Amino acid sequence: MNGIIKKLVSDKQFGFITGTDGKEYFFHKQDLVDQNSFRDLEVDMDEGLFIAVSFESVPSTKGPRAASVKRITDPQASPTPNMG
Repeated sequence: MNGIIKKLVSDKQFGFITGTDGKEYFFHKQDLVDQNSFRDLEVDMDEGLFIAVSFESVPSTKGPRAASVKRITDPQASPTPNMG
């Protein structure tokens, strides 16, 4: 599935993704394919950029969770933001 990172909580190293299905998915730094990229995500979010990602949806007791989160670098593959 694809989506857009909606929010990052830097001090706790987690965030939320709005999926192309309109649902919100929680992710933690450990859910990133490249965990070193969390800082890059923070910088781009601070600059107001939309960050497109691909991820796998997994169930959790607290609601939908994103796993295997990977930044989409091909602009042709970027989802259109649907912030509701």
